[in-house]
Amino acid sequence: MSLMRYQPWSMFDQLHRDINRVFDKQSSQLTEPNTELFGKAWMPAIDIKDEEKHIVLFADVPGIDAKDIHVDAYNGVLTIKGERRFEKETTEKDFHRIERSYGSFYRQFALPDNVADEDISAKCKDGVLEVRIPKKAPSQAKRIPVHS
Repeated sequence: MSLMRYQPWSMFDQLHRDINRVFDKQSSQLTEPNTELFGKAWMPAIDIKDEEKHIVLFADVPGIDAKDIHVDAYNGVLTIKGERRFEKETTEKDFHRIERSYGSFYRQFALPDNVADEDISAKCKDGVLEVRIPKKAPSQAKRIPVHS
């Protein structure tokens, strides 16, 4: 009889890999040039940095004008949406390959309870959108007297 190491989470790890494999196949099918229903899908890469007084979100949005980007905060959800347009029309030669994606994007993030969503600011410079989300001052515990 051989001994086998007990790994209680291995079944969940395998399930996670299987689910990722299914979605990777579907997402690659959605971005194929011949997909007529959805066209090319793209999402900007986003970094989130937690500073002392702010949460800062950086999104790569090259080629998008600031007027084509909308940032909204409502009910504890930050929404970033925009559109990159394909504006160059060529009359010379046809493209042999187009790898840059165009179209709309839509991202949402849950905001933590400790932010002041009415003071959120956003700016776009050199193809990077920066969204600054100020944190609220932490509330202090208040002793409440008990009367008899």
